[in-house]
Amino acid sequence: MKIICIGWNYKAHIAELNSAMPEKPVLFLKPETALLNRNLPFFLPDFSNDVQYEAEVVLHINKVGKNISPKFAHTYYDSIGVGIDFTARDLQRECKAKGQPWEIAKGFDYSAVVNRFIEKDKLPAVDNLHFRLELNGEVVQQGCTADMIFSCDEIIAYASQFFTLKMGDLIFTGTPVGVGRVQINDKLKAYLEDECVLDFKVK
Repeated sequence: MKIICIGWNYKAHIAELNSAMPEKPVLFLKPETALLNRNLPFFLPDFSNDVQYEAEVVLHINKVGKNISPKFAHTYYDSIGVGIDFTARDLQRECKAKGQPWEIAKGFDYSAVVNRFIEKDKLPAVDNLHFRLELNGEVVQQGCTADMIFSCDEIIAYASQFFTLKMGDLIFTGTPVGVGRVQINDKLKAYLEDECVLDFKVK
């Protein structure tokens, strides 16, 4: 399985990072070793002093597809969750300043956190899903897929031009405004349409 991620897919988050508005979806990958599930704790790595959370709607791919048409993209995922794209922001800034790739800032071990997925047909329309992240009981991020620059189906169609999608692949669709640093003993809980789908601690 692979983890495909979308960067800069909410306008407010783009402004938050002082980035340019993308003309096409910005894709990057996380390796399978980045996956952290079953609400296991996330251990802060010792190579970064600024690991930040990014809550995102995550699509679970349920069949093989290549060069998928946008009108058929909705048939390639069967369930949806909310995940955390952990980012070593200090490493990312350093790599970007040098014009280097920044996979080490995004793809390190256990940097892609997911847990529970909800069947798509039990949710509202995928283009109007609400989600939020709580840090120690306080809401720090709120988003709605209606505000995404590129929709879920557009993302699938675009990504499948470059990567064959396979069963079990995950697509992180981008984070809204409000990203921030995590510290030891933090507790994070994520909700999709008011259903808790993620609940874990930082150690």
